[in-house]
Amino acid sequence: MSVLLEAKNCRKSFRGLQAVKDFSASIEEGGIYGLIGTNGAGKTTVINMLSGVLVPTGGQIIYGGTDITGWKPDRVAKAGILRTYQNLRLFGKMTALENVVIGAQMHRGYSFLDGLLHTGRFSENESKYYDRARLMLREMEIDSYENARADSLPYGSQRRLEIARILAAGPRLILLDEPAAGMNPQESADLVAAIRRTQKEFNLTVLLIEHDMKVIMSLCEYIYVMASGEVIASGTPEEIRSDPKVIAAYLGRQANA
Repeated sequence: MSVLLEAKNCRKSFRGLQAVKDFSASIEEGGIYGLIGTNGAGKTTVINMLSGVLVPTGGQIIYGGTDITGWKPDRVAKAGILRTYQNLRLFGKMTALENVVIGAQMHRGYSFLDGLLHTGRFSENESKYYDRARLMLREMEIDSYENARADSLPYGSQRRLEIARILAAGPRLILLDEPAAGMNPQESADLVAAIRRTQKEFNLTVLLIEHDMKVIMSLCEYIYVMASGEVIASGTPEEIRSDPKVIAAYLGRQANA
């Protein structure tokens, strides 16, 4: 498989505080990758750099052979890198369907004037966006909530709704920041199945941060482990599970759970 994204010695400092000292990773197209570490290890800062939310203090981010270091978030998203956040960022008063349509509209195929006048081009494109949004709701198995307000959905379904929204934008790489946070074991297992299914169906590449080791070990093909702002280990789940440093610092008894 070809390398889709490569981070080369990425660093990020905030007023002298080095949140990420050195992050390097190679993400191959079509793979599912995990990024783990304790709170404060620099994981979310890495995701923020990869998605354009933060500009690295140093290093490079290469995506599809292009240097995207310092690109604005909207440009990164339009290039095919979409993300979720630790905290839910849904439009609570809008329906589940309307939330997902927003993702589909990222690559809008009509002009402002078309939208103002409701031209045929506007109607045709909007119909396609709604069809795609409904497809993504079905993929995430929350289509029964299509017309429900987003803030009325069960918590686990709200998490799925966020993923459905970014899927509607047609990404190549999705960055998931603790997608199973706050879920019960059954919800987490269902989420793993949904991610695996959609990843295969749409040939997605996935990088996720997650504290639930059962999710990481059952879903990811390759894992990067961070501590104090840098990568201390990387490898397959089996290699990470048996790494003494990782077991001692991060997994402990959970590795055998």
